[in-house]
Amino acid sequence: MDLSHFSGFLLFLTVFTMGFWLLIFLLTFIVPYWLFGNIKEIIKYRKEGKKAK
Repeated sequence: MDLSHFSGFLLFLTVFTMGFWLLIFLLTFIVPYWLFGNIKEIIKYRKEGKKAK
């Protein structure tokens, strides 16, 4: 394996690893935060709707 193959392999591993950790971060922090915020907002609007009646 010469230098060009090795550098290409390292670049592939770097991009793959960054994508993997980004996916883990999105699934563990961003998506639950987004879902919890939407549910909280839906509950708030329902309470406001009941008060308006």
